[in-house]
Amino acid sequence: MRGACLNRLLAGAAVAAALTLAGSNVALAQSNVDFGAAVPVPDTSLLPPPTIADVDPTAASSPAPTAVVAAPQPMVPAAPAAATTGTTTGSIAPPTLASVDAADTAVAEKLRDLGAGKYDRLLGGKRERTGIETFYAGRNNAPLWIASGAMNDRAKAAVAYLAGVDADGLDPSDYPTPNFAAGGDADAQVEAELKFTQAVLAFVRHAQFGRVHYSRIAADIEYDRPKLESEDVLSQLASANNVAAALDGFLPQHPGYKALKAKLGEARRSTGDSKPRLAGGPVLKYSKDKKGKETVMDDPRVPMLRELVGVTGDTAGTSYDKPLADAVAKFQKSHGLPPNGQLTTATVDAINGPRRDRDAEIIVANMERWRWMPRDLGKTYVMVNIPDYSLRVVRDDKLYWQTKIVVGKPSQATPITTASMKFITVNPTWNVPPSIIKNEYLPALAQDPGVLERMGLKLMHNPDGTVRIWQPPGDRNALGRIRFNFPNKFLVYQHDTPDKNLFAHDKRAYSHGCMRVMDPLKYGEVILSLARPGEGYTAEKLRSMFGGSEVNINFPTSIPVHLTYQTAYVDDAGKLVIREDIYGRDSRVMASLKGAERRVADVPMDRPRNTSAVPVRMPPGSVPGGMPARGPSFFDQLFGGFSSAPAAAPPPARSRSAARQ
Repeated sequence: MRGACLNRLLAGAAVAAALTLAGSNVALAQSNVDFGAAVPVPDTSLLPPPTIADVDPTAASSPAPTAVVAAPQPMVPAAPAAATTGTTTGSIAPPTLASVDAADTAVAEKLRDLGAGKYDRLLGGKRERTGIETFYAGRNNAPLWIASGAMNDRAKAAVAYLAGVDADGLDPSDYPTPNFAAGGDADAQVEAELKFTQAVLAFVRHAQFGRVHYSRIAADIEYDRPKLESEDVLSQLASANNVAAALDGFLPQHPGYKALKAKLGEARRSTGDSKPRLAGGPVLKYSKDKKGKETVMDDPRVPMLRELVGVTGDTAGTSYDKPLADAVAKFQKSHGLPPNGQLTTATVDAINGPRRDRDAEIIVANMERWRWMPRDLGKTYVMVNIPDYSLRVVRDDKLYWQTKIVVGKPSQATPITTASMKFITVNPTWNVPPSIIKNEYLPALAQDPGVLERMGLKLMHNPDGTVRIWQPPGDRNALGRIRFNFPNKFLVYQHDTPDKNLFAHDKRAYSHGCMRVMDPLKYGEVILSLARPGEGYTAEKLRSMFGGSEVNINFPTSIPVHLTYQTAYVDDAGKLVIREDIYGRDSRVMASLKGAERRVADVPMDRPRNTSAVPVRMPPGSVPGGMPARGPSFFDQLFGGFSSAPAAAPPPARSRSAARQ
């Protein structure tokens, strides 16, 4: 009895479900609305659901409504989360089914029938063909930018956005709009569709990674760039309800970038310089001989010069006298020029400052370098600005601490890169880089066998023929008493220095590439308060650890270190600051953007292998004063990690991973 009742109940439920399904499909068939995005596709690999006959054989003879079941359609893969933000999709999910408008069926069929060769011809190569082909195949080859034979709203929004990318220092002509004219034949429409897809992807690539590939600027620039998948980008744009916001999201969202963008607009809106400019002319100087006789030069530029450098007094006089020469010398010192008090051409240029059009070029070069950088700088990070000779610790987008630094001289530039600080070394051993051994110390040693000993350096000749020169920990050590380690391919780091006098200079490009920190113990206190909070590290506690052996203090979580080259930035007061292009990076970027190289500027350039870190090899006995030994690799010596010291070398580093005293 219970079985019969159960069978009747199941049969009734099945009939109700079938009637509901039939009614739903009739409604869908009568509607012009595309519900494909909201209807899940049945998985045909599974067994079909039970019918009335399965649950009640007696009902098999009764007629049942026939459900209209749509044929299975291919699924559109969901777009992965993009590496950037800015897409305002809200709660809209990516389409599950791709339907093709009747007017665009011919375009879809042409896209479907394109072979690899035709794709490559239309796209000008196979650089992005695979991802584009996969994207279109996943949506039944429905066009992305065309509806009813003409440009759709998505395309119009993208065209309008790309027309304004000059505000980001990019050139709209790099992203042309093809002819989407209504009524064009299917072949022309397919070409327009793919050409515009290619233009949009070119913008995304430039926005994400830069219009100029960093490898074309210098060999000492390196960034770990994530892979950009064309299919993912197009899927993201297809599902976005705000295409302009989605495209904008690929550009840097850093406050520093946005502030420069605003200043670029100001510079371009300016019709000229309102500031008076000093004319060129002969060098003006003031002198006095041993008898006190003065030599004073006259020049019609003197009245304006007095005003520009802030000298009061005789505003009409044309004599280049001592008060004016002293004011010029003060100006020269503050701008990194020789403070000789002479009005040279370089001094005139510095007084005038860059013109507005030159400001715009410098800003564009710096915005380009921002595009090279990681989008996520980190919750806590260190930002080095090389031409500003500054180091800033930032937490939650706010300045936490800053100090002065010394950077590499132009012939041995500090690299531009991002790395992770993993530990601090107290009492570091200075393992002299191979480039310095080869180019400086071995030639000096050949002239004077005792030079290394007088400098407090040790030399070791290893059995494999490599030469190691190092300086034990101590007050005379070139690295001072503390080193900040963020392993990188350029073998640079931040450290203390015994040459404290260099921080009094306005221009501080003196090192071999590493960064010397003005107040390293305070820097150590700040970094450890963030990396190992609550463990009581202070400058005095670090000082108490000074001794003859290395001590490593490891970080549980590494801290990003960004070595940047910002010749233009907006300071905390909202003022545009322009710094000297000490390594010529700005001119190189602008040459790539404007010169003959422009066509391939975004293509990586092969660079010769960096040999500066390759250990120097010399025949045994050829280096005077060397001692035979076996020891760790050069990289272990440089960044620590070896467990036993080589003969005659300082004791190994002691690790303070627990970091408690």
